[in-house]
Amino acid sequence: MDKTATLAALSALAQPTRLDVFRLLVKAGDQGMSSGEIGEALDVRQNTMSANLSVLLQAGLVRNLREGRSIRYFAEMEGMRTLLAFLMEDCCGGRTEICQPIIAEIACAPLGRSDLTGTPDTTGSY
Repeated sequence: MDKTATLAALSALAQPTRLDVFRLLVKAGDQGMSSGEIGEALDVRQNTMSANLSVLLQAGLVRNLREGRSIRYFAEMEGMRTLLAFLMEDCCGGRTEICQPIIAEIACAPLGRSDLTGTPDTTGSY
């Protein structure tokens, strides 16, 4: 991710409704939600919801899938991982052991893993 894409993603999340939408879609997981379901859950009008979803889609934070006449939206976790990786790229002055617990948590890696590939270390710690 470059600086321009990072700014677009952060800008997209810097608005209360869009932040709520992203968090709601994270909770929805693999099932995602239709625009109407999201609007109902957040009490947002359809045209306003469409505009907010469009901003999140362009920022790479959500993806969509057409289902007949409706569109289902999903949190784009790879987009969020890329954003967070960019923000933490130079973390801790190159001392990766300091940042590893944070990076593992962001990547949803189980505790007791030495890296993000899922290889356990010999001590049972990071």
